[in-house]
Amino acid sequence: MWTRRIGQLLVGLFLYGIAIAMMVRAGIGVGPWDVLTQGLVAQTGISFGVIVVAVGAVVLLLWIPIRQRPGVGTVLNILLIGPAADLGLAWIPQQHEWWTQGLLFAAGLALLAVATGLYVGARLGPGPRDGLMTGIHARWGWPIWAVRTGIEVTVLVVGWLLGGQVGIGTVAFALLIGPMVGVTLPFFRVPEAAPAAAAPTASGEEVTA
Repeated sequence: MWTRRIGQLLVGLFLYGIAIAMMVRAGIGVGPWDVLTQGLVAQTGISFGVIVVAVGAVVLLLWIPIRQRPGVGTVLNILLIGPAADLGLAWIPQQHEWWTQGLLFAAGLALLAVATGLYVGARLGPGPRDGLMTGIHARWGWPIWAVRTGIEVTVLVVGWLLGGQVGIGTVAFALLIGPMVGVTLPFFRVPEAAPAAAAPTASGEEVTA
C-alpha cells in the first residue's frame, strides 16, 4: 500500500507540473495561482518553476497561525511541481493558432484533473494552497466556498496587476476543474486500511487487535 501511495503521489505531482506547463503554453489564460506565478515571473525574471516553489513555501508558512501540520505530500508538492513545470515549459512550444491553443489547454486541464486525483488520492497530505483553505475553515469556521473564493480572487487580481495572463482559459479553469476533480479523485483515492479482524476469546467474546 505504501509503495502505491508514494508512487501515485510522485507521478501525480510530476504530471501536475506538466499540465501547468501545457496550459501556460496554450496562451489563453491559466488558473488563479498560475496567473500570480506569471505575474511574479514578469516582475522578477525568475523562472516559472522557481516561483512556484517559492510561493508554495510562503503559503506553507501561513499554516503556522492556523495550526496546520504538513504531510510528506505537502512538502513534496512544494518541491516537485515547480521543476516539473519548468521541464514542461522547456519541452512544449508556445502555441499561436486558436485551435492548437484550445486543444493544448483542454489536454492540460484534463491532465491536471487526473494529476490532482492521483496526488490527493494518495492521502499523504494536502498541497499548501488546499491546506491553507481547509485550515482557515477549521480555525475560524468560515464556509469553504467563501474561503476558496476569497483566496483565489485575491490571488487572481494580484497576479493580473503584476502582468499575469487572464483569459478564457482562466474562466474555463474556474468552472471545470472542480467537477473534473470530483470524477478523478474517487477513482484514484487509495482506500483506507481495513480494521483488524476480531478474534474470539475462550469465553466466546471477540476482541480486536
